[in-house]
Amino acid sequence: MGKNLTSRAEDYSKWYNELVIKADLAENSGVRGCMVIKPYGFSIWEMMQKELDRMFKETGHRNAYFPLFIPKSYFSKEASHVDGFAKECAVVTHYRLKTSEDGSIVVDDKAKLEEELIVRPTSETIIWDTYRKWIQSYRDLPILINQWANVVRWEMRTRLFLRTAEFLWQEGHTAHATKQEAIAEAEQMMHVYADFAENFMAVPVIKGTKSANERFAGALETYCIEAMMQDGKALQAGTSHFLGQNFAKAFDVKFSDKDGSLNHVWATSWGVSTRLMGALIMTHSDDNGLVLPPNLAPDQVVIVPIYRTEEQYEQTVAKGKELVEALRLKGIRVTLDSRDTHKPGWKFNEYELKGVPVRVALGPKDLENKTFEVARRDNLSKELVSEAEAVSYIEQLLIDIQDNLFQKALTMRHSLTHEAETYDEFKTLIEEKGGFVWAHWDGSSETEERIKNETKATIRCIPLEGPEQPGQCIFTGRESARKVLFAKAY
Repeated sequence: MGKNLTSRAEDYSKWYNELVIKADLAENSGVRGCMVIKPYGFSIWEMMQKELDRMFKETGHRNAYFPLFIPKSYFSKEASHVDGFAKECAVVTHYRLKTSEDGSIVVDDKAKLEEELIVRPTSETIIWDTYRKWIQSYRDLPILINQWANVVRWEMRTRLFLRTAEFLWQEGHTAHATKQEAIAEAEQMMHVYADFAENFMAVPVIKGTKSANERFAGALETYCIEAMMQDGKALQAGTSHFLGQNFAKAFDVKFSDKDGSLNHVWATSWGVSTRLMGALIMTHSDDNGLVLPPNLAPDQVVIVPIYRTEEQYEQTVAKGKELVEALRLKGIRVTLDSRDTHKPGWKFNEYELKGVPVRVALGPKDLENKTFEVARRDNLSKELVSEAEAVSYIEQLLIDIQDNLFQKALTMRHSLTHEAETYDEFKTLIEEKGGFVWAHWDGSSETEERIKNETKATIRCIPLEGPEQPGQCIFTGRESARKVLFAKAY
């Protein structure tokens, strides 16, 4: 399996597209803007799902499922929400096809829907219409629900995983008796996402809130985690929204309090999507292919027997099976590639391309010397390890690789983080160096919009941590309470 990837330095965008295809993660489908996630890509997504699902349940959430179709009238109930999604909605107008006189298949004009249905771009409206039936009293609260689903946002310029017309995600939707509870929930989920990104994806993130211009449509506050990719562009890796009472008022969702008074409930929603696959690829991978953090790798270890004769094949495979059993007892995900249809060199190439964290080679000499050759994908180094120490060595190696990938990404982000004191300095940094740029901003949407139009940089977040030092806005010179984080973004 030849890699022949375009290098990142030569053309980062082309490198990314080639890697997604060649590593067998996904491909474009016959439907414009939609992708086929291939088994290997989907197995990584399943690892993400599994860990996130566990984290959601540990914080008291349960899974449910809501309809794919949303009546158009639901969208008109929350004005800012419909404004935010109107241009991306796919609309179902008919419910039947028929065969025309010339034998072609056409839409049956007589089968027009009384009310058009929107293919969900997000589910707040259908869920809040449902919650109205579920909530009467404070005893019914809080409602803490998540759904794993697909959504459709009609994107015209698409890229595998990063931006597709249909994508997979989870969306949490919660209802609370008080404003404080809802804000605490929205903040909690931002921290859950950050924990997942850093400890499983090995992607360092900055936590913060979005500016009014960048907020989710219908939210009073959007909390986010922002990651930095190797090419100096930011990627929003997860968002959590405090929705206030906007949706409760739009759908008339009230509850009677302990004292009998009627109040509108308070809401949140939060989600991450298959964009995380893009973040994973672009943070760690190199010119040889995918690099996966062990915590999310479907196979953490692959064992490749090396042999010339039938007897050697049987001996190395038997020894490989012993190592498989010993590693599995330690909870390590391991596979033995005993296929005799491909040469070991081809396999080494394939597993390097697919980013398997640890590769073990085992040949006749290793059998004699009671050793294994252990290669790590993150830095491509190899060690000869004794049979007696192999399991404990590999156990520790997986921990080291996970940590090394995080530290490497942190160092990369640090090298791509700058500060600007003047607008000229800001424009130069954004254009020539990219990355995150800390700069003072006067807090107005107009200033933000003008900076975006002139430089293509947006405010990625108003950070929750870090110094709050007042200064002057780089664009207008007006007072600014603290620096915010700008970047060009995916």
